[in-house]
Amino acid sequence: MKAGFIGLGIMGKPMAKNLLKAGCELYVNDLNKDAVAELVAGGAKEGDYETIGKECDIVLMILPNGAIVQDVLFGENGLAGYLKPGTVVCDMSSVTPTESCTCAEKLAAMQIGFVDSPVSGGEPKAIDGTLAFMAGGNEADFEKLKPYFDAMGASALLIGKSGSGSVTKLTNQVIVNLTIAAVSEAFVLCSKAGADPEKVYQAIRGGLAGSVILDAKVPMMIERNFKPGGKISINHKDIKNVMATAHSIDVPMPLTSQLFEIMQYLKVTGHFDEDHAGIVQYFEKLAGVEVKKVNA
Repeated sequence: MKAGFIGLGIMGKPMAKNLLKAGCELYVNDLNKDAVAELVAGGAKEGDYETIGKECDIVLMILPNGAIVQDVLFGENGLAGYLKPGTVVCDMSSVTPTESCTCAEKLAAMQIGFVDSPVSGGEPKAIDGTLAFMAGGNEADFEKLKPYFDAMGASALLIGKSGSGSVTKLTNQVIVNLTIAAVSEAFVLCSKAGADPEKVYQAIRGGLAGSVILDAKVPMMIERNFKPGGKISINHKDIKNVMATAHSIDVPMPLTSQLFEIMQYLKVTGHFDEDHAGIVQYFEKLAGVEVKKVNA
């Protein structure tokens, strides 16, 4: 396997490391030169866009937003200008379906394949190589990418045409973030009512309220550990994309719109770079209580 990899942030760096573990010859690129140096020390090669275009038939990207994706591909001296016909670009960023379709159309005119394949699982699953990939594009391009998905994740599914992966990711983000908000509200209630949140968590996690999200986020809330695995800022961007997409096709999103305003509050009160488990702090502020360990 050989690939270019652009974007070595919270998610991209461990994903790239898992490709190296799988024996992939990897050319990496990021503005963060410390991250690049770390990957090079692990066996990767640093590559500018021209080098990646010349050396690689597969290019993987995971970037903060759609505007950056567009700039990397089509900006001045952008990557697309160096790609060979037949190359497949896989954008694993969380962007709008419209942005994904725009990339696919522009690259198709250059005889370059494009698959939008955002991921779910956050930093922990990026590290242990068990991410879920949700893809949009044609089957032939998806099959070329499958060995790379297998090296970084536990599952990969082609949903449908271009943009389908991004739609699936937005669906995922609504469910994940609204669930965190519901869990936050519930644990603020039990804490202010005088119940031990750790014991409440243990009591309910084996029942119908149990979930991956409950297990991932409640311990973080109780420990007051908001070190980001999935930043509020990134999820705020995703929920903004949800609302833009929903409005464009006349889908009312009353719960999600309220969630966006909760995230906006957390932005202006200095919590934007914390993990989205930190959504609990909005509800804590309203109730005047913290979800935390009960002293013995």
